[in-house]
Amino acid sequence: MHPIPLLAASLRLTAVSTAVGHSRMFVRHTLDRWQLTEEAGNATLIMSELVTNAIKASGLTDPDPKPWQIKDEHVIGVQLQVVHGRLFTEVWDRTPETPVRQNPGFNATSGRGLLLVESVADKWGVYRPHVGGKVVWAELPVELPPDSPAFDLPNRPLLLPAGVRAPRGSVEFQARQALLDRLTVTTLDRRR
Repeated sequence: MHPIPLLAASLRLTAVSTAVGHSRMFVRHTLDRWQLTEEAGNATLIMSELVTNAIKASGLTDPDPKPWQIKDEHVIGVQLQVVHGRLFTEVWDRTPETPVRQNPGFNATSGRGLLLVESVADKWGVYRPHVGGKVVWAELPVELPPDSPAFDLPNRPLLLPAGVRAPRGSVEFQARQALLDRLTVTTLDRRR
């Protein structure tokens, strides 16, 4: 039996506009820890676009929502995983609607997110976890470092301001389960 080289990290965030910047910080922090800094530019762009779509899908579109507008269901999950030299950037939201690639006009101010993802990623798609919602994912090739990341070093935590991490609750648990489900499926697919 041969072990599968696997790296994985996930985070649940409150689905507000500041989650986009925090998800980029998560990507840079994680890829730096994994010694994959060359991939950070493309992975950060993909994560930004997927998180933006997830925030819009969550229904909380006010750029500066009041605390009482943020409910327990306003949760998104982000995940990075590296399996067999492939980097997967994944974002979960609780809505079942598939994102649609648009063809915006020259002067349009939005609608280019999935076009950007398609131009950077090798592949992208939607996964439907058994707990509901959807995981939108994109795949990139990575050049693994000659030495595995040192996991015996103390883990430098990603420090986020209060209110950014999703509060514990049923939707946060659903996000956690959906991302774990996607991790399991990806790992098993790569093993075959």
